[in-house]
Amino acid sequence: PLTGVIGEENGVELLAEVGIVLLLFLVGLELSFKKIRDVGKVAIFAGLGQVVFTAAGGYLLCWMIGFTPMESIFLATGLTFSSTVVVVKVLGDKKEMDSLYGRIAVGIFLVQDIVVVLALTMLTGLAKQDEMNAVALALGFAKAFGGMLILLFGVLIASRWLLPKPFAWAARTPSIMFIWSLTWCFVVVGAAYSMQLSIEIGAFLAGLSLAQLPYNHELRRRIHPLMDFFVALFFVSLGVRMDPSGALSQWGAVVILSLFVLIGNPLIFYFIIGRMGYGSKISFLTSVTVAQISEFSFIFAAMGVTSGLVGDGILSVTAMVGVITMAVSAYMIFFNRQMYNGLKKIGILNWPGEPTKDPEEATGSDDGHGSLENHVIVIGMNTLGREIVQRLCKKGVEVLAIDTDPWKLKGLRCHKMLGDIEFLAALEAANFTKARLLVSALQIEDTNELLAFRAKQAGLSSAVLGVDLNMLDNLLAMDVDFLIIPKIDGMKQQTAELKKMGILKE
Repeated sequence: PLTGVIGEENGVELLAEVGIVLLLFLVGLELSFKKIRDVGKVAIFAGLGQVVFTAAGGYLLCWMIGFTPMESIFLATGLTFSSTVVVVKVLGDKKEMDSLYGRIAVGIFLVQDIVVVLALTMLTGLAKQDEMNAVALALGFAKAFGGMLILLFGVLIASRWLLPKPFAWAARTPSIMFIWSLTWCFVVVGAAYSMQLSIEIGAFLAGLSLAQLPYNHELRRRIHPLMDFFVALFFVSLGVRMDPSGALSQWGAVVILSLFVLIGNPLIFYFIIGRMGYGSKISFLTSVTVAQISEFSFIFAAMGVTSGLVGDGILSVTAMVGVITMAVSAYMIFFNRQMYNGLKKIGILNWPGEPTKDPEEATGSDDGHGSLENHVIVIGMNTLGREIVQRLCKKGVEVLAIDTDPWKLKGLRCHKMLGDIEFLAALEAANFTKARLLVSALQIEDTNELLAFRAKQAGLSSAVLGVDLNMLDNLLAMDVDFLIIPKIDGMKQQTAELKKMGILKE
């Protein structure tokens, strides 16, 4: 925008709103009730405790450095929440999502996401009021929360009695399930809009309703790349709206608020988690994950500017703090163990009578297969695939069966996973780098070649079905360890039988 060549366009803003809708939809998909129950006491107490302390401390700090009460509210809210996108991405790259501190961190973010939705609801009620008086505010909040409860009740009823059967049928074709899930998302978003609620709330509740279905893991894998693309456009639109001079004129406030997030937030978490019986290592590794502000911080700031409650300068300050904290915290998370060892060595992280509750064993990913090792992955539950699975299971081999059709997985007495292995995320969820063998019984040549390529990249032994005898050269070029060729094997058996019957001569 400094050049005067690029300006804000309605088309870009519309695509940016789609990105935010998909982001909240994806957050909702994370919140299955089973996962909320498994979050545990530490995630609830740490998540809520941090929200209270950071919001109060952030408001006081913003007020002390010269911001108005309303500006301080928006800035403090922005400082409170941490970025699920940044943390999950870095922990995924480090293969530490299944570690103890990774599971605690994800649980904390789930708690924060619930608080985010409540804050969005409050902001919706606040933004509707032209006059700032107690009665009008109370009425606005009542309408907003009442509408949210009605919508929540409606989507939960749909999740329990309306959605399961249609989605069970659609799950047999992943592309149909993907389209249906997006359709459901925008239906609920449209309902929220008609009720004068935030569209972000509608997207979150749509995701929440689908999270209770057994196909939520596959939906997340499919929607995540789409969300990444549109969220990128959201950041582009945010940058176009930014006035860097507004942030530079308040560089002192930007530095102070950034340090508060990078140092203050981890200290709050370190204290809370440590007091709940965890040792310094888990407390430190978990607390480092929250040293950034969230993508929701930009949403709050943008909504505040749009509703006229704050000026553009708050958006610029929030964006600059976000750029700094997201960039620095990504490296803090990536080098968290080195930081811990260094601080531990100089005695900063020691305390008397430190508890030893620091086991870091993996107990499985969201799909329940992250802890599998030395297992055999069999892809494609057609007649051949099921026969391979059953024979391996009889020999006592640990098997993970994968298919896109949930009906084909029924009745198998082994680990099962619904997923499309054309997505690398599905193979990663199956912990394929630690498997002993990957078997594909699929009759899709392109997919088999892709699997053979990925197995070769991972140094994993593979057995792949050769569908077309004229297309075996590609599989051989990828060093497939075993070729499954039913046509040749069948011809050998038929020839042997015909010889026994005397029809063919030796």
